[in-house]
Parts: sequence; structure tokens; C-alpha cells
Amino acid sequence: MHDDRTLVEARLKRVLDERIRPAVYPESVPLEVAVWNAPGEPVPVDEGLAAAPEPIEVGARWGAPWGTSWFRVTGTVPEAWAGRTVEALFDLGFDENMPGFQCEGLVYRPDGTPVKGLNPRNQWVRIGDPVEGGERVRLHIEAASNPVILDYHPFLPTRLGDKETAGSEPQYRLERMDLAVFDETVWQLVNDLEVLGELMAELPVESARRWDILRAVERALDAVDLQAVNSTADAARSQLRDVLAAPAVPSAHRISAVGHAHIDSAWLWPLRETVRKVARTTSNMTALLEDEPDFVFAMSQAQQWAWVRDHRPEVWARVKKAVADGRFVPAGGMWVESDTNMPGSEAMARQFVHGKRFFLDEFGVENDEAWLPDTFGFAAGLPQIIKAAGSKWLLTQKISWSQTNKFPHHTFRWEGIDGTRIFTHFPPVDTYNCSMKGSEIAHAANNFKDKGVARHSLAPTGWGDGGGGTTREMIAKAARLRDLEGSATVVWETPEDFFRKAEAEYPDAPVWVGELYLELHRATLTSQAKTKQGNRRSEHLLREAELWAATAAVRTGFPYPYEELDRLWKTVLLHQFHDILPGSSIAWVHREARRTYERVAEELNAVIDAAQHALAGDGATALVFNSAPHGRDGVPAGGAAAPRVDGEVGLTPRTGGGHALDNGLLRVEIDERGLVVSAYDLEAERETVAPGRAANLLQIHPDFPNMWDAWDVDECYRNTVTDLVDVDEVAPAEDGASVRIVRSFGASRVTQVLSLAPGERRLGIDTEVDWQETEKFLKLAFPLDVHAERYASETQFGHFHRPTHTNTSWESAKFEACNHRFVHIEEPGWGVALVNDSTYGHDVTRAVRDSDSGTTTTVRVSLLRAPRFPDPETDQGVHRFRHALVPGAAIGDAVREGWRINLPERRVSGAREVAPLVTVDQDAVVVTAVKLADDGSGDVVVRFHESRGGRTKVTLTAGFEVGEVTVTDLLERPLTDAASPSRDGARISLRLRPFELVTLRLARV
Repeated sequence: MHDDRTLVEARLKRVLDERIRPAVYPESVPLEVAVWNAPGEPVPVDEGLAAAPEPIEVGARWGAPWGTSWFRVTGTVPEAWAGRTVEALFDLGFDENMPGFQCEGLVYRPDGTPVKGLNPRNQWVRIGDPVEGGERVRLHIEAASNPVILDYHPFLPTRLGDKETAGSEPQYRLERMDLAVFDETVWQLVNDLEVLGELMAELPVESARRWDILRAVERALDAVDLQAVNSTADAARSQLRDVLAAPAVPSAHRISAVGHAHIDSAWLWPLRETVRKVARTTSNMTALLEDEPDFVFAMSQAQQWAWVRDHRPEVWARVKKAVADGRFVPAGGMWVESDTNMPGSEAMARQFVHGKRFFLDEFGVENDEAWLPDTFGFAAGLPQIIKAAGSKWLLTQKISWSQTNKFPHHTFRWEGIDGTRIFTHFPPVDTYNCSMKGSEIAHAANNFKDKGVARHSLAPTGWGDGGGGTTREMIAKAARLRDLEGSATVVWETPEDFFRKAEAEYPDAPVWVGELYLELHRATLTSQAKTKQGNRRSEHLLREAELWAATAAVRTGFPYPYEELDRLWKTVLLHQFHDILPGSSIAWVHREARRTYERVAEELNAVIDAAQHALAGDGATALVFNSAPHGRDGVPAGGAAAPRVDGEVGLTPRTGGGHALDNGLLRVEIDERGLVVSAYDLEAERETVAPGRAANLLQIHPDFPNMWDAWDVDECYRNTVTDLVDVDEVAPAEDGASVRIVRSFGASRVTQVLSLAPGERRLGIDTEVDWQETEKFLKLAFPLDVHAERYASETQFGHFHRPTHTNTSWESAKFEACNHRFVHIEEPGWGVALVNDSTYGHDVTRAVRDSDSGTTTTVRVSLLRAPRFPDPETDQGVHRFRHALVPGAAIGDAVREGWRINLPERRVSGAREVAPLVTVDQDAVVVTAVKLADDGSGDVVVRFHESRGGRTKVTLTAGFEVGEVTVTDLLERPLTDAASPSRDGARISLRLRPFELVTLRLARV
């Protein structure tokens, strides 16, 4: 019996490949083809249609990298084909194994109406069903010759990732431009046989159902005349009807198929190409919705919807109609499918604000789900942000990529740092590009971790990244799998339909507490440092611009720049997409990102400058504006006052070589190698640096991961390390109160300045690296004399703890992790913070000291990498970083110093000091946003949270007359179930739970 089964399976494959599939199009005639190559960037549709093309033959090469070619195809349907179904077949030179990662096309009618996209698995355009014969055919194809960047083995450095270096060599060969007869009976036979063959392969060898299918397939193949497939296809289908009609068992796993096309907003192509990828896919999907009444398609990322609206109005009209019909579904409620590890508190909130508001404004649709199938792990602060935005569900698939530990659930409740729980689903199909293969459906059912208590899962179905979305073949397969013995059942449903059913059947789903850490792609916390710096600095500039513009608007009538801030927020949010901010896109993307961040900074600095001068007035008095949420140096948070400097810093020679810094609070010793061998807390009489060790130690590792160069760092990188202790110079800096250190290594050079501030327990470390290495990883190490089993990392609206040990494989896998502005490590009563202005990746390890006399805890900052794929010159050039070591820091000190280093004071000459627009009386409460309401009402919106992980009472005082006070969600809508805060005029008092996030809307009188 085993031999029979193997022989039938082999026979099925060969007959399908060589005879039945080719018979889907039994007759064809060539079309006439002409081409016009756009001379530069893509041109408007009307220009491409009006261009004068030159003849081109099938077989000719076309398409310089990143070019656009407009093909005109013309022909006549043969009279003999009258009454038959006819399609045009366009093969631009596709590799069918790589949909979405190569050339693509969008077909237009002569009047500019888009028809559908062309992709490797979607090469047809319907001409008539049936045709009359003699019809003239004229179509235009806007073809993008996007080069193939991703070739999985090996990841080779390529210059194709930037138009400036890609060259002009044609990339593709025109393979087919034909009119052809479409035989639907043969096409249906193909789908019958594929579904049954794939199901058969997944059933147990001893299963009676498997053998029933095998014998039916054998009979069907016997019924096919291989020299007359078209005339015998119906007879073959009749042999399969009984096995296709057998219903699924009542306990079968249930799959909600959601039409889907995950389109990275930039990755191996620039942003401008994503605009066109989205247009092609939405054209495809709106056309498919018209043909398939049961099909439902969902698309996330409001930015992509906005691109269709703004750049392809003719496609947008079709999209709007499909949305109104309830079958083209806005999903996710975020501006883009962003990274969720690195975006700051307000940025993560604004992803939902701008995304949900777009769908509400355009369609009246409220998203209840967050849709993030491909994001590289999830920060522990995200659940309360999802809830605060008015949503309640989360979908992702990426955690299935973890390399060490298998996540124990597919459906569960995820609990964040404040206790908020979000109903979460990981599709067990383990792909966000499901194609309805039997192997995928069987894997979903077999892999589902929650059997016995739940049986619903979701399958995002369709090719992404410009691969065209869902295909008619996928829909045909799903129809056969709707109720088929031996298989999970499949039905097309919206994400909302799925989540409602899944939550109803599993009310007591298990709880997972803390971050959803992806045990892969850890290097995305470091790759492309300038992109990460641009993001961090833009986030803080946006805070400053909103704060000072709102303060000036209330106090002086300054015109609040609503439209400008809205546009700039959306620009920053776009660049938090999960291949831009993580640094895993091609060189072109990051080159453009750097220029964009420069423009953003220029515009925001202009807003800040204008608002501060409006507040300060004309005058010569020196004022310091403090944008941080804590007071400093006599200047209140959110206010401006005359500067005050207390204390001095001493710089003296150190015995044995080097220098010592002392400000009465800290004494720091820097040896002749430029390393910090002591950072002594004079008040606590406590040493910070571990005995016999040195801090501010630059370390370099080889960095050649097994795969995914820009994405991954493998743990084996730690096996080899070089301490950079050789020094070119250690000397007092020009100010006479700090120490300058210069080192050279490889082809690179590092310059550091170490300094103490008067009256502050903080060692400043400014680092400039001229980085010219490749495939290396640069770290900055701080071995600390602190015994701790865990440490704190800042995340959105709070912090959370990770262990410093590796007791289990779960802890061991977190050998590279994310923080925002600080990490903090402490023993009871004394701790150390390490704060930064632009880095995210870090690691924390424990080591036994000599003679087993305690442990050293080493915190290392990840500064730079040098992967060669997909950008062969990743991070080459000059970089500047600011860090500060804060001995004796409690968690509140870490919070304060983290904000302080990211929001340096601004000095302005003026006539008057500026009182804050709002103040809080509790340092544990951090105000993250002060702004005017987005609706233009002039109301003041204040967002704040408890930052230390404890309960507190806080009084917020407004510096203006306040009318109604409303607790709102992130979209500034009243929360009907929120308790009203107590108030006394402009004083508003609340009690906060640990890490609780609150948004208040203060009406102005």
C-alpha cells in the first residue's frame, strides 16, 4: 500500500505540472507590444498613457533598476473564439517563487481606469466572458522594474538597494504577452486536485480518509485523456465529487480566513514604491471582491489608505465603495504597522490616534483590534495604550519566529505593566501570507496550542509586499475547505467576526505578563543609528513644539500650528514602520530618512523658537526654557526662568596617571587609558565601579549572524571580544573641567568627553565615533558594584524588569534587549542609572568576582553595528551619542535624568519669565504631553502617568481659568466609565495606580 500511495502522489504531481495546468489556457495568440521608458522617477498616469512607445518583442530585456516602463499592448480577439472566455496573459519576466520582491505592473484601460495589478501569481486580465469575437484589445501596463534584493542564500552585499548606485543594466526579460482562451473546467479541476492532493499528504498513512482520497484521485487521473485534457476534464471532476462533498467532523478546527496583503511601508524598496504597491494591490482586491461574493479583505496602516486617497483617486473610489459594502475592511487602527519596542510613549499613543482617527473620519469605522503580524516583539507598555485608544484585541504572528522557546499559547490575554489585559491571538498557521495550501491548513489545526478549550484561529490569506494579495485560486481552495472531511473548516470573516467568536468561546484564556519578546532580530535595536537618533530627537522636538505652542497660544494668542504638527507627527510615525526604525531597509530608505529627519527638525525648531519668543517677549534677560517634565536648576517643568548654577567642578591629576573629576557629590577617577576606574558617591560613601574593573570601556565584537544581517545578532558574537584600551590622548578638554579621550582602532576613531555638572550626581559621557568598520559590533561597558537579580528598562509610560540571570532558556534568550531613556539597577537603598539620548539596544550580565566574593553586574550599551545587507554601508561615518552614569539613583532619578538628557535646556533672551501652563505636585507623575485639542476647540489636553510603579495622589494645577474637566481616551473623547477627578478651581486631584495613564481635557473659560 505504501508503494501505491507514493506512485499516485508522484503521478498526480507530474500530470498536474505537465498536462492539466498548461491546459487551462489551450489556445493563445500574441499581442503587439510597445514600450516607453520613463526617464526618471515615476510619472503621472496621464503622462505615461500619452507617451509615444517604441515596439518591443517578447524575449527582449527591459527595466533598469528602479525604473518605470509603460507597455502598450494591442490585439484582436480571434473570431473563432466567440462564446468562450478570453484573458490576456502578461509575464513581465516573473519569478513565481518570489511574489512581491521583483518587477510588478498595474494595468490600465486607455481612459486611465485601473484594472488590476500584475504579479508572479496573478498574470491574467479578463477580456470577456464570453467574447463575441473580433473585439479590439488595447491595454497599458505601468511596469516597475524593482530589482531583486532579497536572495535568501546567501545574503550578499548589493548596490541595487539605492537608485544612486544601482546602475542601468536591464533586470528582466519580457516572457509572454498573449490573448488566450481560459478553460474554467480545467481550472476547477486543478483546484480540486490540488486541495485533495495537499490534504491527502497531511493525513495519517493509516487514515481511511486518506485512502478514499487517493483512490478518487487515481480514478480522476485515469479519466483524463492526456492528449485531450480539455474535453475530458469534466469527467475527471466527476470522479472527485463524492470525496469533496464529505463534510468535516463537528470537532474540526475552525479557521477564519481574512483576505490580506501585508505590505511593508518601506523595506527592500523606497517609500515612493510602496505608494504604487498599495495601488496595485487595492486594484486587485477591489476587482476580486466584485467577482467573489463571499470574500472579505482587510488592510491595515492608515498611511497606506491615505496614499491611495491622495495618489490614486480612481482606485480610492472603488475602495470606498467596497468599504461601504462591508467587505474591504480597515484593520488595526494604527498609522503604520510600527515597531513597538523603540517608539516613545507619546509616539506609540499617536500611532493609534492618527490611525483610528483616519478610519473614523473617512469611513466612520472604529477599530477594536491592533493588527501587527510582522512586528519584531512587543513592549510591555503596549496593552494599556491599546485600551486607552479604545481598542481591545491584538493580532500578531511574528512571535512564532522565536528561535529558542516556543510560545505556550495561540490565544491568551496579555497583561501589561499597569495590569491592563488585552485579548491576543497568534495565528497557528504561522504565516501572514497564507495561500490555502493543505500543509498550511493542517499546520494551523495541529499546531494550535489551545485545543480542548478553544478551536478558532485566524489565517491572514494573500501574498504581501506587492505580491498582489489574495488570488482567485486561494478563494477556490477556501470554498472546497469550507466543510471538508479530514480538514479544518475555512470561512471568510472580518477580524472583528473572528475576535468576537474567539473571545466568546474562551472567556478564561490564560494570561501572559510582561513583554512579548521576539527571540530573533535583536540587532534591529542598533542597526542604522542615524535613523534611530532621528526618531528619538523628532519625538522630543514634537513634545517641545506642542508644549510651547500651546503655552503661547493660551498666554499670548500665538497661532497654534495644528496642520503643521499633524503633518509632522504623521511623518515621524511613518518612519517608525517596522523596517525603517529597526534599520532593516535598503540604503535608499535610510538615506531619505536622514534627510526627512533634518527637515522635521528644522520645521519643529522654527515652531519652538517662535513660540518661546512670543512667551519671553523682547528683551535682553537670559532665560532658560525647560521642556522636561521635572524642574531643574531652579527652572520649573514647562516654564522659563533665569539660569542658576550652583557649585563647581574640580579637575585634578590622578595619582598613577589620568585625571580626577570632583563636584562635591561625585568623585570620578579616569586612568591613563581613559577608563573610569572609580565613580564614588561621596554622600553614600559608595563605589559604583566593580572592584578591579573599569567602566566607559569600549568593546568590539565580530558580528556575522547566521542569517538576516541587519536584523540579527547571534549569541555567539560574545565568544570573541576586544577591549579597546589603547589610547591616543587623555587630556583636559578645552573647558578645563572635563576630560577628553581619543582612541583609534581598525580604520575608526573615537573621541569622548567625560564631565560632571555642578551640583549633580551625574557623569556625562559624550562619544563621537568615526565608524569605518564592517561586520563588527561596538559596545560601551559599565561593570557595576551592584548585586541585583533584576534591572529596570524604561518602556512606554513606565518601566518593567528583566532578570540579570540566565536560570532558564527564556532569560538566556534575552541577551540583547530594548530600553528607552534609561536602565536602572539597584540593591535596596542604592542604585545606578545609565541614561542615553539616542540608543536602544543593551545587555546586562552578571559575573562572579574573584574568590566567589559576590557578583558584578555589567550594563553594556550597544552603539554601532556594520552589517552589509541590505545596506552595504550601514552606519559608515560619524556618529555622536550622549550617555550619563548616575550613581546613587533611585528609579525616580533614572526617570528624571532620562528626560533631562533628551530635552536639553534652551536659552532665549527675553523680557519675562514664563510660568508653566500646567504643573503637577508629585515627581512620580510624568506629564508626557501638553497640547491643544486636535478638534481646534482651544481646549488644553494633558497626558500623564505614574512613572515609578507605585500608587500616588497627584494634583494638577492649570495656569489658566478652567471650565469643564473631562477624562478622555487617547483620541480626546470622553470616557464614560472614568471616575471624575476632584477639583478646586484650577486644581484637579486624582489617585493613580502603578503606571496608570491618564488623559485630561481642560476646557478654557
